[in-house]
Amino acid sequence: QVQLVESGGGLVQPGGSLRLSCAASGRIFRINAMGWYRQTPGKQRELVATITSGGSTNYADSAKGRFTISTDNAKNTVTLQMNSLKPDDTAVYYCHANVMRDIWTRSYDSWGQGTQVTVSS
Repeated sequence: QVQLVESGGGLVQPGGSLRLSCAASGRIFRINAMGWYRQTPGKQRELVATITSGGSTNYADSAKGRFTISTDNAKNTVTLQMNSLKPDDTAVYYCHANVMRDIWTRSYDSWGQGTQVTVSS
């Protein structure tokens, strides 16, 4: 199994910045994609940004122009740089990875435990 460990959440004022990081460890043959999702109480988990091993990115409309996702394939890490944060960005942010453990089995999805981001003055 793969473990995803997130770091970098916290409290920030509106307009501020935070950087979330996630490291994957365990039995990994290849990571096809990594990303960040977020969830607030009573709502479904929603996509924030994803990046494939080839570097293709996808952002939620709410994240475009403010957030930047990047990955280090050699280290199995993904980072989300969040700028110009708004109170609406307050949520628990979850790291996600689509992982292949070997060449014989299908890939599967793994999730981190989540890290709280609070944007408030």
